[in-house]
Amino acid sequence: MTDRTSRRAVIIGGSLGGLFTAASLRAVGWTVDVYERSVSELDSRGGGLVMQPDLLEAFRFAGIAHAPQLGVPSRDRQYLDASGAVLLRQRMPQAQTAWSVLYNTLRAGLPDDVIHSGVALTAFEQDSDGVDVILSNGQRVRADLLIGADGPHSTMRSLLLPGDFPDYAGYVAWRGLLPETALDPTSAARLVDAFTFQSGDAHQLLTYLIPGEDGSTRVGERRWNWVWYRPLAEGAPLDAALTDRQRVQRALSVPPGALSDEIGARLRADAREQLAPALAALVHATEAPFLQIIQDYRAPRLVFGRAVLLGDAAFVARPHTGAGAAKAAANAVALAQRLRDPVRPIDEALKQWEAVEWRNGVRLSEFGIALGKQIMGDLSLQPAS
Repeated sequence: MTDRTSRRAVIIGGSLGGLFTAASLRAVGWTVDVYERSVSELDSRGGGLVMQPDLLEAFRFAGIAHAPQLGVPSRDRQYLDASGAVLLRQRMPQAQTAWSVLYNTLRAGLPDDVIHSGVALTAFEQDSDGVDVILSNGQRVRADLLIGADGPHSTMRSLLLPGDFPDYAGYVAWRGLLPETALDPTSAARLVDAFTFQSGDAHQLLTYLIPGEDGSTRVGERRWNWVWYRPLAEGAPLDAALTDRQRVQRALSVPPGALSDEIGARLRADAREQLAPALAALVHATEAPFLQIIQDYRAPRLVFGRAVLLGDAAFVARPHTGAGAAKAAANAVALAQRLRDPVRPIDEALKQWEAVEWRNGVRLSEFGIALGKQIMGDLSLQPAS
């Protein structure tokens, strides 16, 4: 298969990792199809994230047009104590964006016929020349490459590495999004134009502004994003925290609006007791907080013949790194760069890509674990490697 236009990739997963991979491979002449098991457009899945250089590089590489300002800039980084006093404030400019801004920008840059919603991976068979992909709609697709970019609990990974799952790290992230104007002016004045932290005994809350639901970065139209990392209260089992208001037990997260009244009330009470006034006000002003468990995972390798794991399907790095989306973008661009030569053997390109990207993934995973141990102050929270 030496004709550049004949090379085809099937990508499993239509979130950021899958879309970055599709856009990057299309930029070097590959034909791609993305299969996403969800029938509807994906939601924000966590709200805010830090704009890393790898994200902008991926848009540039793929030729994806985007708004001049994808994120909300913050000038300073500040640290508060529980009374609300500023322990440290220093100039550290950066920008924060929203998952939905990246997703919508990528989605708009890809042709509609590239994305196939409501279709899941069922099985695949491969030989030395490519892969036959069997899909839930009964379709059988022949491709040169099959890419699993389907997240922390990847179907693709379950077929390649049965029984391999992320490990619970011992604590959770409580999260919230609220309109900029929902926060009282006094609290907003304390937090605006800064990436704000409060750390304490085995907990850390951080907050910053991100674009509004429509991507607006205008003052008054933005949103506050906050994340509070904490272990569950002593005697509070994880199963109970993951049981939603309809008494359905969730596996990984409880989405916005689904927290039980009891859990929501306990969260607000804890915020009042433990957080600086402006940060407690954020939690109390949030109509639909949500919960995600913190996990770790490291794949033993990334390439399995003509099947590849990428992004969170390969490595689940703790969110303290602020680099989950950027990692997926960097994986995608690096893969496309290795595969851009139409006469270069695909297997050789994959071997070289894996050697670099696996090491990068290990470093990021270890960095996230180290940050988590520092925040929680408990070495026992590190899962077995």
